[in-house]
Amino acid sequence: MALALFDLDNTLLAGDSEHAWGEFLVEVGGVDEGEFRVENDRLYKEYLAGTLDIHESIGHQLKPLLRNPPEELHRWREQFMATRIEPMISPAAISLVERHRAAGDVPAIITASNSFITRPIAKRFGIPDILAVELECIGARHTGRVLGTPTFREGKVERLREWSRDSGSDLEGSYFYSDSHNDLPLLKLVDNPVAVDPDPLLLAHAERSGWPVLSLHRSM
Repeated sequence: MALALFDLDNTLLAGDSEHAWGEFLVEVGGVDEGEFRVENDRLYKEYLAGTLDIHESIGHQLKPLLRNPPEELHRWREQFMATRIEPMISPAAISLVERHRAAGDVPAIITASNSFITRPIAKRFGIPDILAVELECIGARHTGRVLGTPTFREGKVERLREWSRDSGSDLEGSYFYSDSHNDLPLLKLVDNPVAVDPDPLLLAHAERSGWPVLSLHRSM
């Protein structure tokens, strides 16, 4: 069995879950519209440019999780899944996951977005294993602490190696699907890197390296 690793935002999803969550929170009144929206847009642009400070981004995402009651956050998350995430899921993305599952591969998601947002999305794809920015909770409340290394850039490699040791898996025959040049450290590690609807920097690298390039969302 080979690992089939998937980035989430702009790869399995036709959009970015954390940025969309921020926009959704503005709309439902869960955050201050002016300041939060400006920061949400700035951090997303920095991610796309490859200049993001992941700890600053996590701090931004934690603010509404610390300020709002857990029951409200979970209710909003259900609405978010139905109204924002579901339209981002293409038949092609579902089919790709299912092809790997049918081949006996082990699918897993590895994402720089946080676990509160992304765990239900992984469940929607039927993928039990997800490596995300893990936010500590005591009971139902977030503490503001991050558990372990954030899964961003080289942090994805570190967390994957930890997870592989704990699960007894290895990277022989492994796949990794991603849209982003931020994921080059992990793409270079696996046996089968695949660029999915790639950004310009990743596309250029994929073409130089002879990596497959595919689209999951062009028809959406």
